Amino acid sequence: METLTSIPVKKTLHSRIQEVDFDQLEFGKYVSDHMLVCDYANGQWTEPQIVPFANLSLSPTALALHYGQTVFEGMKAFRMADGRINIFRIDRHYDRLVRSLERMCMAVIPREVFVEGLLQLVELDKQWVPRKPGDALYLRPFMIATEERFGVKISDQYRFIIFTGPVPSLYTSPIKVKVETNYIRAARGGTGFAKCGGNYGGAYYPTLQARNAGYDQVLWTDGRENKYIEESGMMNVMFVIGNKLVTPPISDSILDGVTRDSLLAIAGDLGIATEERPVSVAELEEAFRQGSITEAFGAGTAAVVAPIKTINIQGTDHHLPEYSQENILYRLKERLENIRSGIEPDIHAWNFIV
Repeated sequence: METLTSIPVKKTLHSRIQEVDFDQLEFGKYVSDHMLVCDYANGQWTEPQIVPFANLSLSPTALALHYGQTVFEGMKAFRMADGRINIFRIDRHYDRLVRSLERMCMAVIPREVFVEGLLQLVELDKQWVPRKPGDALYLRPFMIATEERFGVKISDQYRFIIFTGPVPSLYTSPIKVKVETNYIRAARGGTGFAKCGGNYGGAYYPTLQARNAGYDQVLWTDGRENKYIEESGMMNVMFVIGNKLVTPPISDSILDGVTRDSLLAIAGDLGIATEERPVSVAELEEAFRQGSITEAFGAGTAAVVAPIKTINIQGTDHHLPEYSQENILYRLKERLENIRSGIEPDIHAWNFIV
């Protein structure tokens, strides 16, 4: 496919933006007026289009509905202090999408469709980008296998879609988590690093059990020994132990989080010592006994940071100290938000201005 200069647009005749209460946003409730659609068949991608947001028409035998060939990304666009709009770390999100698609044996969407599609879609629906600090326009690129077969096979046809919607901040209050040592989210050699649908569906049951026991999320452990911490719910996890920011290393069972990477870079900018290394459940217990663990939090696109106030380990609740704005997690979050909004210099070239 040649480099794109523009994508054909069919504008909606009836905007739904008046239905949105931007002062009381709910995550995932509102969807913007338009979406991008691009199909793959006969070994090539067709011309992408931007059309009014609408339901899809799929055969009940579409392979995505049966065998799990479905991959997505989670991104955000932000209203900057000067009124411009910034799509955050677009290149890194594209690279991660490619890794997910390749792992699931799916056709790779061309970079120019991904980038130009996001650019034009956000520009078209720019009035949907919230103005309240902390809120954002969530961007959801995803792909599904659309070939009409009910036999187990790699699909020869795909549909790539991007839709958007305004969202608020998540997990503004500290949460309670439970270390999970019975069920696992991912195993070495599996698809834990990919953003594919099965990773999320398989996590529901143990998460539901944790919530029924009074916790907000689970801390996943490794699939081999249930000895090492891997992720917090659907986010990467970080700890402050002995005044160092510690996080498990990226592997094929841990998602290469864009927020995680950004926070580690910012920690370096601020002179905060960091370590990417295995963190065992036993180490956490010992850190609580010694009082050397002072912070724990999830890191992800939806929440940025999700402070943790309680970690349950083998039936015992361990409590973190009260948080204040002086904590490392809030210092990192503030710097990240200032970079995205243009208040502080974008020294890492993360912002893609619409």
